[in-house]
Amino acid sequence: MASSARQSQQAQQVQLTAEDLFALSGTHEKCELLKGELTRMVLAGGEHGKLIARLSRLLDEYVEAQNLGVVCGAQAGYVLQKDPDTVRAPDASFVSSAHLPPAGIPKDYWPFAPDLAVEVVAPADRFEAMQTKVAEYFSAGTRLVWVVEPATRTIFVYRSLHDVQALGETDELNGGDVIDGFRCPVKRVFD
Repeated sequence: MASSARQSQQAQQVQLTAEDLFALSGTHEKCELLKGELTRMVLAGGEHGKLIARLSRLLDEYVEAQNLGVVCGAQAGYVLQKDPDTVRAPDASFVSSAHLPPAGIPKDYWPFAPDLAVEVVAPADRFEAMQTKVAEYFSAGTRLVWVVEPATRTIFVYRSLHDVQALGETDELNGGDVIDGFRCPVKRVFD
């Protein structure tokens, strides 16, 4: 009896790979993979979607005009860790031209972390979970993370886990050395 209980528990702990998750795309709601375990994403509201669209548009217009790389929206997945696999899909992201694979933009997940990851805090998001994501991005090689907090109209700019700057509506958001020359009033992101 104990042996069959153990086998049942082991069967429930089967770890998925990035390839397994990609094969599921289109058949399930938005999901991420955290150390081989499927994590379902809760759909956020209209304000959340509007902020993502606006920030993605502002980034994309600048990056395209300067030919700096690629900006992706919330459906692009990045493999941050292998064996067990972690795949995250930031709300917006940037990959510099220097990091584009020779074969071009992948049809499946990016095989590495983005240069910039942007996360917009949804009402259901917990602080600890957001900090875990930020740590995962940096651990995988991300150089800059922006966490957008709609409730306080603040953007937290992470240059590392310990180098964080809070920007309010009167401040200016910039891409630092990751997206050279990008500048935008924080107020413009929220209005």
